[in-house]
Amino acid sequence: MASSRKVKARRDSDSVDINPKRMKLEDKDNVEEENDSIITSDVSLENVSQQLLSLEQNLAIEVGKITFHSPVEYVYNPLEYAFNIHTMYVEKYCKTVKKILFLGMNPGPWGMVQTGVPFGEINMVRDWLKISGPVGKPAKEQPSRKVTGFQCTRSEVSGKRLWGLFQELCKSPEKLFKHAYIHNYCPIALMNKKGCNITPAELKAPEVQTLHAACDKALAKTISILKVEIVIGIGGYAEKRAQLVVQSSKLPVKVLCLPHPSPRAVNNKNWSEKATQKLKPNLVS
Repeated sequence: MASSRKVKARRDSDSVDINPKRMKLEDKDNVEEENDSIITSDVSLENVSQQLLSLEQNLAIEVGKITFHSPVEYVYNPLEYAFNIHTMYVEKYCKTVKKILFLGMNPGPWGMVQTGVPFGEINMVRDWLKISGPVGKPAKEQPSRKVTGFQCTRSEVSGKRLWGLFQELCKSPEKLFKHAYIHNYCPIALMNKKGCNITPAELKAPEVQTLHAACDKALAKTISILKVEIVIGIGGYAEKRAQLVVQSSKLPVKVLCLPHPSPRAVNNKNWSEKATQKLKPNLVS
C-alpha cells in the first residue's frame, strides 16, 4: 500500500532554480521542423487553466462524497463555495505549463477557506495578487469559524509568510508565476466540534485512504497537465504525498521540501531566513 512506503527526505541544502533567465521551458515533443525553420506547437498549452479547473471540480465532488467520522464535525470545501475566486486565480496565473509546483497540504481557516486561493491570506490575495470578489458559505458552518470572505479580519500567518516571501524575492506575481504555481494537495478543510483544525495527516482509516486515493490521482494529473519538473512540498506531509505520487506514477519529477511557514511547526524558528536560503538564489535575477 502506498502509505506504507518509505520516503527519503531531501537535505536542507537542496534548492531549486526557478530564475526565469536560466529556466526557459522547452517542450521538445512539440517542436516540429518545417522548411528549415523550427515551429513550436501550442497544442499542449491550450486550455491549461480549463483542464486544471475541471480536474479540481471533479476532485471537489469526489472528496465531497467521503463520510468523515468523529472527531471531524465540519468539512469546508472552498472549491465549491469560493470557486469563482479560485477560478480567477487559476485563469490569471496558470495559463501555461509550469516547471515548478509549490504544493501545500490543505486550506487554512483564515486563508483558502476565506478566499479560495492556496495559502490565501486576504491582504496578499487582494493587494498583491489583485484578486477579490464575493465568496459563498459552506453548507454547515462552525460558529467560531465563519466564512466571511474578503470581509474577514483575521490573517493567516502561514499565507502571509509564504506570499510575503515570494513578494520580497520576486517583486511581482508575474515573475513568480512565469514558471511556478502554488497549489494544494487536498482541497478541503476539516474541523472538530470546537472548530479546531484537523489535518489530513491526523485522519484515521479508512477515510484517510479514500481521501489519499482521490488526491493522489488528482495530483498526478495536475503534474501531467502542467508538465511539472519539480514539486516543492511545503512541509513534510506535502513532500511525502508528492514523493509517493511521483514514485507510484513513475513520473520524471524531482521532489524537494520547503519548511512549512506555520508558527506551530516544529523547529520553525526563523522560517523566513531558512526559506530564503533555499529560494533567494533561484527567485531573483
